[in-house]
Amino acid sequence: MLMTPHMATVLEWSTVFYKDSHTSLWSPRQAKDMVGQNGGLSGTTSVTVTLTDVNDNPPRFPRRSYQYNVPESLPVASVVARIKAADADIGANAEMEYKIVDGDGLGIFKISVDRDTQEGIITIQKDLDFETKTSYTLRIEAANKDADPRFLSLGPFSDTTTVKIIVEDVDEPPVFSSPLYPMEVSEATQVGNIIGTVAAHDPDSSNSPVRYSIDRNTDLERYFNIDANSGVITTAKSLDRETNAVHNITVLAMESQNPSQVGRGYVAITILDINDNAPEFAMDYETTLCENAQPGQVIQKISAVDKDEPSNGHQFYFSLTTDATNNHNFSLKDNKDNTASILTRRTGFRRQDQSVYYLPVFIVDSGSPSLSSTNTLTIRVCDCDADGVAQTCNAEAYVLPAGLSTGALIAILACVLTLLVLILLIITMRRRKKEPLIFDEERDIRENIVRYDDEGGGEEDTEAFDMAALRNLNVIRDTKARRDVTPEMQFLSRPAFKSLPDNVIFREFIWERLKEADVDPGAPPYDSLQTYAFEGNGSVAESLSSLESISSNSDQNYDYLSDWGPRFKRLADMYGTGQESLYS
Repeated sequence: MLMTPHMATVLEWSTVFYKDSHTSLWSPRQAKDMVGQNGGLSGTTSVTVTLTDVNDNPPRFPRRSYQYNVPESLPVASVVARIKAADADIGANAEMEYKIVDGDGLGIFKISVDRDTQEGIITIQKDLDFETKTSYTLRIEAANKDADPRFLSLGPFSDTTTVKIIVEDVDEPPVFSSPLYPMEVSEATQVGNIIGTVAAHDPDSSNSPVRYSIDRNTDLERYFNIDANSGVITTAKSLDRETNAVHNITVLAMESQNPSQVGRGYVAITILDINDNAPEFAMDYETTLCENAQPGQVIQKISAVDKDEPSNGHQFYFSLTTDATNNHNFSLKDNKDNTASILTRRTGFRRQDQSVYYLPVFIVDSGSPSLSSTNTLTIRVCDCDADGVAQTCNAEAYVLPAGLSTGALIAILACVLTLLVLILLIITMRRRKKEPLIFDEERDIRENIVRYDDEGGGEEDTEAFDMAALRNLNVIRDTKARRDVTPEMQFLSRPAFKSLPDNVIFREFIWERLKEADVDPGAPPYDSLQTYAFEGNGSVAESLSSLESISSNSDQNYDYLSDWGPRFKRLADMYGTGQESLYS
């Protein structure tokens, strides 16, 4: 395309720089054609130029030296200080690496990098001790992790600084010479014997005296004591290895001048074994013997245990006691492997002859001195099946009658007991029925009900009871026989008296007793029954004595007594026609 002078373009640029010095914006203000003549066309645009960072700035410490104070009690791995070197670069170009290049604390301290902040972190690797060293000096170097070779000519891309660490004195608790004290003692040692000694000291410059004690939470039974000044440990009680083989106790060491400073030491006391326990059966054996057992048959294999633990292991020896050696029933064979076998010597064992045998076994251990014990083996004779399995071992089965089982016997006993209970109940009920209905004077009669089995003849009965006689005490009716009851026998009849004794005496007697009861302060507050014995001053029937009737002029005829039989013959002779000659 051929450009004419009319098409010449004029460009005008404007430049904008951002403050971060990494990005610049170039913006043309206007572009016109026709050499800027009027009537030409124009346009505008913008161009952004981005600058990337390079590692062209070395790290620099803002200070040439640092100083930090730390207490000597600061634990291992604790942070002592944080330092940082400045770098004008950004991103990966500003990543740092720190290291200790010189100083007297190379083995005591170490430095690492915090990747987020690019700080150097100084930490403790070993315990500090003011009494050993009071200060440390470290020379620390900071360098870029990735240096750009194009800019090495600008100078070293690293820097160094000095860090001084001052150790401060702290009042520390006493320190034991060993973290653990192993000790041994025999379980046969006497109370008060020395087991061992612990030692602790005050690490501070004051070197305060130390006093010792035992943490009783680790020695609840108080088996041991410790001397407060010397740290000597002794026995306070008898020891038993079978109860507790190892005692782990904690010893406390306190400063005399400052008891709050307490150090702890650990002691492991091992109890050495002695032969102080006799061997015994390993278990409670249930030995059964078949009635058809043959001579030489093994019926039981036994073993033994011992609470002691000899260094060479256990060795037991088995035998029968002297009294049982010559028995004709059983023998014992020591298997030489801490076991023994029980064998039969004969045949023909019968439960009805003897159902249980007791065999004493003598066991000796190999300790020094050796101990022994006698254990009794119980052997039961049983009825066995063809395979030798015990079926019945109860000797009582032979004592029972033939055809009568144990269940039947129990049923019979239960029936007999039931019959005895029923008989006792019947006897008790009969005794209660025979008790007379007699009122106790001290018993409250208001709640007592007396029952009479006497019935009247109903509404038509006018002869059984005469209510008029009950209402009028001055009238006594003639004795009349009841028409609704047939008498068994008519005895002596007496003429009815029409006249009545005056009952004024009885009425007055009752009224006087009633008044006395009303004014009696000791009388009960409720209605009560008062009983009095009073016969009056005389009787219309006069005397009823048989002696007086003999001499009386009664015209009563008693000859009919002779007809009543032999039992009344004596009365017939006394009151009959021949009574005059009876006493002549």
